[in-house]
Amino acid sequence: MLFLIEPTVRYKESFLEGLREFQDEGSFLQEDLRALSTHFEEYVRRLTTQYQRASFPPDYVPATRYWLVEVDEQGQEVYVGNLTVRHELNAFLLKVGGHIGYQIRPSWRRRGYGKQILHLGLQKALELGITRALVTCDETNIGSKKVIEYNGGQFENAVFIEGSRIKKLRYWIDIA
Repeated sequence: MLFLIEPTVRYKESFLEGLREFQDEGSFLQEDLRALSTHFEEYVRRLTTQYQRASFPPDYVPATRYWLVEVDEQGQEVYVGNLTVRHELNAFLLKVGGHIGYQIRPSWRRRGYGKQILHLGLQKALELGITRALVTCDETNIGSKKVIEYNGGQFENAVFIEGSRIKKLRYWIDIA
């Protein structure tokens, strides 16, 4: 059984295992694993207040975070990945970030979870009144490109990002 849930301390150990995997591949390097382990409740609180406009600077947009959780063969609930649904777009997100961002932890990739997390994310976006969602990925991320296209993504263009040699591919998905 697979489901989305807002971040919670209930999945602390599983999340930290996933974070170690992300860091081993070079992602989430800004997170101090030791400090996060000690102050996990504070971290979860920060993640779950990102949708409250009063809690962030004016150039940020409201966003809701979710964790994708799967029940494994032993009946354990395991953190599989994360999803961010941005309630609106600013100029930067319109160019490169989009409405929805997602990541699947490395040991759970290539099992269809990307397709599922984006599908669930589109449902969450629709609940917020977003009927046409922008989803982007790096041109080198073939897996994400396939996930977006599987979920109805219509390619609009590829844009250069300042300071990067990799283009960002922009796709629109009609939800309603």
